[in-house]
Amino acid sequence: MDRRMKINIWYAILAVFGIIMLQNFWSQGQHVETIPYSAFEQYLEEGRLSEVTVTSQYIRGTLKGEEGAQQQHVVANRVDPALAERLEQYGVPFSAARDNTFLGNLLSWLLPMVLFFAVWMFLIRRMAEKQGFGGGMMSIGKSKAKVYLETDTKVTFEDVAGVDEAKAELEEIVAFLKEPQGYGRLGARMPKGVLLVGPPGTGKTLLARAVAGEAGVPFYSISGSEFVEMFVGVGAARVRDLFEQARKQAPAIIFIDELDALGRARGAFPGMGGHDEKEQTLNQLLSELDGFDPREGLVLLAATNRPEILDPALLRAGRFDRQVLVDRPDKIGRIAILDVHLKKAQIANDVNVEQIAALTPGFSGADLANLVNEAALLATRRGAEAVSLEDFTQAIERIVAGLEKKNRLLNPKERKVVAYHEMGHALVAMSLPDMDAVHKVSIIPRGIGALGYTIQRPTEDRFLMSRGELENKLVVLLGGRAAETVVFDEISTGAADDIAKASDIARSMVTRFGMADTLGQIAYEDEPQRFLGPMPMPTGLERRYSEETARKIDDAVRELVDKAFENAMTILKEKRATLDKAAEELLQKETLGGEELSRLIDQGLGSDAPLDVAAASARET
Repeated sequence: MDRRMKINIWYAILAVFGIIMLQNFWSQGQHVETIPYSAFEQYLEEGRLSEVTVTSQYIRGTLKGEEGAQQQHVVANRVDPALAERLEQYGVPFSAARDNTFLGNLLSWLLPMVLFFAVWMFLIRRMAEKQGFGGGMMSIGKSKAKVYLETDTKVTFEDVAGVDEAKAELEEIVAFLKEPQGYGRLGARMPKGVLLVGPPGTGKTLLARAVAGEAGVPFYSISGSEFVEMFVGVGAARVRDLFEQARKQAPAIIFIDELDALGRARGAFPGMGGHDEKEQTLNQLLSELDGFDPREGLVLLAATNRPEILDPALLRAGRFDRQVLVDRPDKIGRIAILDVHLKKAQIANDVNVEQIAALTPGFSGADLANLVNEAALLATRRGAEAVSLEDFTQAIERIVAGLEKKNRLLNPKERKVVAYHEMGHALVAMSLPDMDAVHKVSIIPRGIGALGYTIQRPTEDRFLMSRGELENKLVVLLGGRAAETVVFDEISTGAADDIAKASDIARSMVTRFGMADTLGQIAYEDEPQRFLGPMPMPTGLERRYSEETARKIDDAVRELVDKAFENAMTILKEKRATLDKAAEELLQKETLGGEELSRLIDQGLGSDAPLDVAAASARET
């Protein structure tokens, strides 16, 4: 409960008791004496009363006295006249007693008040908080930033791995925070703001907390969405309050997570409703960035995975001066990240960190942390003393391909089709040069709609792909459908995912990479969003090319896909015997590893066949 609210409640309780006490004191000051009813009647007979007042519960009389003297009053509880006449016969003093209703009266006052405050505290106040009132009307404009001191963060650069370049950029910030006065001895100034950019799960927030932990300064953390509430002007007020709090604790770090929720480009979506509140909040943030001096010891850190939608005014020099890319780690980075997380688990002696890193290309830091946790859970489930390499392999398969569906039973015909489909992928991949190595083939259903899968892994990180490699990738993707055509002379719906991926690759080759001879070295479509997936497909009105060019693009894409399919058919027809033998063994064992596949291919093709194996990408049937 808020401290102010506690004080107000106690004030109300004391006021009620004060009124009751004043009433008692006032009644006592009236010189009223309570006497038995029989004595009251005696005073009447003796003529000692000058005035009588009768109510429904009592009878009151004023005693005769000297003029100028203070009047004396007597009061008696009324007795039923018939009963009083009967009692007078016996000459015994009698009176009526009334029940003490003080407690009842007090409760009749207090209970409604208590009920009202309870309803307000537990219902109305919570509803108000959900609607943006915060902790009360006086706290609407207060910042919701969580303050982490160095003892609370307990995060240093030793806990961050795989992003050495980003750490090197931020070590300069740490040095400035430790010694803000002497850092500008050569005339340099620290950047006002540092923007951490990268895909989700790469450790942007962890890096910011590590900076605070290394420098030992207060760490103000808030999400960009927390600035926007239902009241106009609240966001701007919270921005002001946040910077005021930080200035009082300088040197300090202000960290705004998910900056895109606050710093979206103004007027980017006209006709979609008003954005005045968000724009006011953004304008206040811009003015605060212009207003504070870096020499005060304040550093503004922010993180986003959507830099393309940020307002240009926010990214200009003098505001967010420096952008630091926190990308997915390479193989060396994944090894370093795994070393950090493996310290917290009981690992068996046969676990090779480099092998795990080779199986996880494209994994972010959060993905690797989840991988270690999943492997530990699998080992715990089977009652092992330590986490083995097989546990990590199964955890990777679960993350990449999905959960095993042991209760999904396929009929014999479907199992045979799936087996030939997956072996088609594997056989084509192992027959082409410079292709990723086949790690495992399985016909055990996984995930949603996946009846089988083929996992490939790279032996090294790749950043460029040639035209020939992309064409071979198309051939591998269409190897499953080609196997169905060669063996069964019909096709199934199992290749839907393969066809979609092949079509995307072929269209990118034509429209983005300039790999179509008939269309020249021209980019006809923009590059999709880097961190959060592809942009929406362009409509006909957004196209920058003619209908004739669109027809040529479609023809070029189809030509690439058809050529890849014919190449896959040719390979599988030449190796039909090996395909049949491998598919038959896959039907018996349900899962074949890379070594077993190599043995089968060697038996069928001879030692001169390229058997290189290499990328953790799963193709689902």
